[in-house]
Amino acid sequence: MSALYFAHLSQLQSRTEKFLQDHQFDQLLIGSGSLHKHFLDDTRYPFRPNPHFVHWAPFLTQHPDCWLLVRPGLKPLMFYYTPKDFWHLTPDLPSADWALAFEWIAYDDKAVMLATVGQARTALISEQGVDGDNISHNPEALIHAINFSRAVKTEWEQHCLREANYLAVKGHRAAQRGFESGLSEYAIHQAYLSAISHNERDMPYDNIVGLNEHAAVLHYQFQQRSAPGEHRTLLIDAGASFNGYAADITRTFTQEGTLFSDLVKGLDDLQLQLCNQISAGSDFVALHEQMHLMIADLLNRFGIVHANPEVQLEQGITRTFYPHGLGHLLGLQVHDVGGWQQDASGTLKEPPAEHPFLRLTRKLEAGYVITVEPGVYFIPQLLEELKVSKASDQINWAMVEKLLPYGGIRIEDNLCVTAEGSENYTRDGFAKLS
Repeated sequence: MSALYFAHLSQLQSRTEKFLQDHQFDQLLIGSGSLHKHFLDDTRYPFRPNPHFVHWAPFLTQHPDCWLLVRPGLKPLMFYYTPKDFWHLTPDLPSADWALAFEWIAYDDKAVMLATVGQARTALISEQGVDGDNISHNPEALIHAINFSRAVKTEWEQHCLREANYLAVKGHRAAQRGFESGLSEYAIHQAYLSAISHNERDMPYDNIVGLNEHAAVLHYQFQQRSAPGEHRTLLIDAGASFNGYAADITRTFTQEGTLFSDLVKGLDDLQLQLCNQISAGSDFVALHEQMHLMIADLLNRFGIVHANPEVQLEQGITRTFYPHGLGHLLGLQVHDVGGWQQDASGTLKEPPAEHPFLRLTRKLEAGYVITVEPGVYFIPQLLEELKVSKASDQINWAMVEKLLPYGGIRIEDNLCVTAEGSENYTRDGFAKLS
């Protein structure tokens, strides 16, 4: 796929040259990031690279203290950190085909990099500052322009996101087998990692592996070592990385033949219906609100809520069962930047007051990669608040009590928006496994 990668870099170069001209800079310097020590310790946190750096160099996701200098009309220059160090392995200069896209300077003294940067007007995008009157550290206007443009993915980026999804669905299949075998949350997580050949450092985010009631905790952060006596539900929200690009997939597994399994199937059908409606020009806020209406109908059909869908929305009932947003932009970051941003100057459109957790308020364009992740949950805290509200008499509390031990449901796919519709990377990935 080297041709796609070189085309991607050509697009980045052209776009960046325009941004530099618009914002009156001569060049752009991007740092890969640095390692950070634990408090009162000499060990370090796992390295997370600067996504602006990975946008250009997706094969260098584990290389702190590198710097990329982008100059109009010239090949990007990579300052590759090669310290004199007998404690750690000093990397060799890359020799793969992709490396031909860059000029390379191996360095272990930042003065070498600074001498090359010189006195040109330099925009610096990095967590680390660099001294110099000619250097503007993280210029907001330029970053707004870059972040806004990142929503439309190049063909190379789409390829990476497609491959990340195919890796992740292998893990989800392994997790399903682990659930059906009665494994613990921890053992299911380990089976997932093994299936996709990732270690913890490789993952784009910490896996959510919730059995039974834990499926009602939206960002459940633990993994129990002991298995519960009964496996009613597995909600697993887990991804994978490919060349620095992230998959973000959720599936909910349960035993067949129960009311809850019918509810899982019902939400899965609705999620797919909504996915099939998405295309360039779709308003994501409107899609989110439509999903609330669809979930209200589901709750009514299953006898969980007596009120019709319109009344449920008017009284805010669905926000108890579906408290989060429909989805977000996806790319170099799991929650990719610019979700509320409406233009290159940084104008924001915040979500409606009644849906504060919605991470994407833009109209969709061809090339956007998004998640679509509705849910239905039985969260004790939110249900207690609903029970003392005016809408309490609209709820079938006996049925809610019956469903509480199952926790909740989330179905999440990753889609690339097209002019005519969308490409569902996640469903295609599962179909490829069949």
